Amino acid sequence: MTGLLDGKAAIVTGAASGIGEASARLLAAEGAKVLAVDLPGKPLAVVHAGSAKIVCMDMDVTAEGAAGRIVQAAIDAFGRLDILFNNAGTVGKGGVVETHDEADWDFVIGLNLTSVYRLSKAAFPYLKQSGAARIINVGSVRSEYADSGAAAYTATKHAVAGLTKVLACELGSHGTANYIQPGAIVTGITSPAFERMPAYAQYWTERASVGRLGESEDIANAVLFLASDEASYVSGIGLWVDGGAMSHG
Repeated sequence: MTGLLDGKAAIVTGAASGIGEASARLLAAEGAKVLAVDLPGKPLAVVHAGSAKIVCMDMDVTAEGAAGRIVQAAIDAFGRLDILFNNAGTVGKGGVVETHDEADWDFVIGLNLTSVYRLSKAAFPYLKQSGAARIINVGSVRSEYADSGAAAYTATKHAVAGLTKVLACELGSHGTANYIQPGAIVTGITSPAFERMPAYAQYWTERASVGRLGESEDIANAVLFLASDEASYVSGIGLWVDGGAMSHG
């Protein structure tokens, strides 16, 4: 049976756990060769051991020159690049603007936004050669909504939405660019909060029309769709993957 992504080559950042791990696995299972990237010290190689289609690269995506090195590593390994999934990100320390730590602001902006811009820029020439390029970024329900606290995170997710729309325009007939808007997803980052605040987990479980929290695989399935030829006429949009939570407004 032919995989949806046979012959394709992809980069997945933040691939050692959670959404990135699940997405790298699924893209590879559907035939893509995947460069999985995460911070040095993460169990990247252990997590993806045994997959002949996944090449691991320890790299901080915010480091100077990292974008060029990551893209070149994909080209060296696969000879092409078709899919860029900018997944690496952070919530940061959070806090209201009045007392927000500026160092945290800079860190969140650098990881959630600047690294996405740099990787997209470095990948653009190779993606255009693909003829069916796919850029997929991670937004959030906070790409459109906001609440007090998490100023940096909310600002970056609004910005990722705008940047992705520009990328869609600039890719034009060479491919597509879209962003995913996850709801409450159980990952290594969010699990402690859900465990520490059961009422918070219950709130999002009840808010979701489907009656459960999301899993990393739910997002990976959306990534696969946007990466495939099935989504060749979908570009410049934010795809809600929130179990219907935000349909309530």
